[in-house]
Amino acid sequence: MKCPFCGNADTQVVDSRVSEEGDTIRRRRRCLSCDKRFTTYERVELAMPSVVKRDGNRTEYDARKLRGSLSLALRKRPVSTEELDGAVTRIEETLLASGVREIPSEKIGELVMNELKRLDKVAYVRFASVYKSFEDIGEFVEAIREMQGPRPPNKLRKD
Repeated sequence: MKCPFCGNADTQVVDSRVSEEGDTIRRRRRCLSCDKRFTTYERVELAMPSVVKRDGNRTEYDARKLRGSLSLALRKRPVSTEELDGAVTRIEETLLASGVREIPSEKIGELVMNELKRLDKVAYVRFASVYKSFEDIGEFVEAIREMQGPRPPNKLRKD
């Protein structure tokens, strides 16, 4: 740690204490050159990864965009605000836990689709139809079949 008084990079930690909340560490330091003391605070810095768009452009992660996409898909659907908040939190936790500096927007779209699949099937199909840019009704029907899961085998009647 660089001394704020003389600029010397050689300092010594004299005392360390964890804050009552447990989210910061207070350190008393002493400069080995000028012998002055100063305090530093250490806290965890969590940074969301940058989003890489389909065209290659990069942008900062925006929680409002994520919430807006989910809200639009869930519009007029029987899903509570708490459930929506939980979905946003799970997606953000997944992004933070990934540890990557950049993430393709497609990956975020997949995380959104997984959450919508759990929350509301209609919202999932709404989002998927825009996200996957369906070209024809066949792709739309296939997405609905995918939601329904495997079909039971047809039983032939024996007379």
